[in-house]
Amino acid sequence: MKYQVLGPLRVIDRGAAWPISAPKMESVLATLLVRGNQVVSVPQLTLEIWGENPPRRATPAIHVYISQLRKLLAGADAGDRPARQTVGPIVTSAAGYLLQVGPDDLDCLVFQRLVQRGRRELVERRCAEAVATLSAALELWHGPALGQLCNGPIVTGFAGWLEELRLECIEMQIEAELVLGRHRELVGRLYRLTSEHPLHEVFYAQLMRALFASERRADALRVYGHAWDVLRRELGLEPGLRLRELQRAVLATDDRNRVPLAAYAV
Repeated sequence: MKYQVLGPLRVIDRGAAWPISAPKMESVLATLLVRGNQVVSVPQLTLEIWGENPPRRATPAIHVYISQLRKLLAGADAGDRPARQTVGPIVTSAAGYLLQVGPDDLDCLVFQRLVQRGRRELVERRCAEAVATLSAALELWHGPALGQLCNGPIVTGFAGWLEELRLECIEMQIEAELVLGRHRELVGRLYRLTSEHPLHEVFYAQLMRALFASERRADALRVYGHAWDVLRRELGLEPGLRLRELQRAVLATDDRNRVPLAAYAV
């Protein structure tokens, strides 16, 4: 049995993906998955489900949700176990509950391994391999991590961390493609990324580099102007040093003295 968290929460059983229909059961499963192979206490689960105002019988309710999840997961996995085996992946301890997951059972664990491998390949300048690895990592995503299920601190914090890792993965993938000379192909995608993430300076810098390498110097400078306007309006800040240096390099460069594409890599 496998689990999808890079998108709406899904349980994947023999190739078929299905959601958890009860919202509170879904919250319990998400919390156990986020802390896979670690014990989650009943107070932690209570906070994830109800926040600071739990009902009076919150603990018995959690026991019921765990029991229902056990039945659901045991039923999904029944085809892979002997008929008399009834132990499922949720383990009870004195401190709380633990969900057993293998290294390939959770899509975010596979994603992390691919990102780490792609990062190594990029550092070693094996850019074609890095593009393939990082593209495979991004293909695992099916929407925002855990969908809209971000109520408690454990799940919310984990979803935020995954989103930051996804953005880093995109940055590295684009960096590898820039080094491979695919600047013209990247322009449209980078315009979209700067629109979706208007405070993310890395994408502005990569777009400027892609435009400059595509002999669109004026457009590269317009991107800097737009980034300056957005950052001043939203944060009261000017662009960072790397972006300012890139703008000065574009201004100071003509066709006889072109700045190397990788000189201002981020």
